[in-house]
Amino acid sequence: MSFQDIFKSSFLENVTAVSLPDMGLALLLSFCLGMFIYFVYKKTYSGVMFSRTFGGTLVAMCMITTMVILAVTSNVVLSLGMVGALSIVRFRTAIKEPMDIAFLFWAIAGGIVLAAGMIPLAVVGSIIIGLLMILFCNRKSMEKPFIAVVSCTDGATEKKVQEYLSGNVRKAVVKSKSAQKGNIELTYEMTLKGDDTGFITSLSEMEGVQSAVLVSYNGDYMG
Repeated sequence: MSFQDIFKSSFLENVTAVSLPDMGLALLLSFCLGMFIYFVYKKTYSGVMFSRTFGGTLVAMCMITTMVILAVTSNVVLSLGMVGALSIVRFRTAIKEPMDIAFLFWAIAGGIVLAAGMIPLAVVGSIIIGLLMILFCNRKSMEKPFIAVVSCTDGATEKKVQEYLSGNVRKAVVKSKSAQKGNIELTYEMTLKGDDTGFITSLSEMEGVQSAVLVSYNGDYMG
């Protein structure tokens, strides 16, 4: 009995189902596409802490998807088993940024299209998507938003704070207010007239103001 007779379940036939040049080209293109997606992700990221790990995941996701689809397209029976095997996979990591979901789906879709042999669609489609992402997601507002938290002692001081901010910032909107006996805490969303933040120091020295804190944020207010 030969070695091939032992593996008559088409195991040896599957070894050559996908040629080495096809594998190399598909994985190389998926790597390049994944790096392009990573570049667009880094260029358009607007969160607090940029995660290089997630960027690397996008590249790996594109290449892994390409590898899986190459295996599936070479064997119909394997494709059915692959569906059952992958159905038990659960992605339980919380997505902090809604846009991250779009990049994950982009990496998966790019890997699928490349492995299916639709290289022009994958390349041209990704370039168009990338340009649109950079154009719309990377547009930084000229009026950078800030959050100011001001603690004052009474309602009279609150009015003085409002009048002071009206004259020193471009816009100031009260987002929240909490009041206790002898203390009022106000949270303002504001845009500055320039880059000078010295007004917050003068505000903290105003009579009746206990503290004043200015924080830059990305415009997504939770509350």
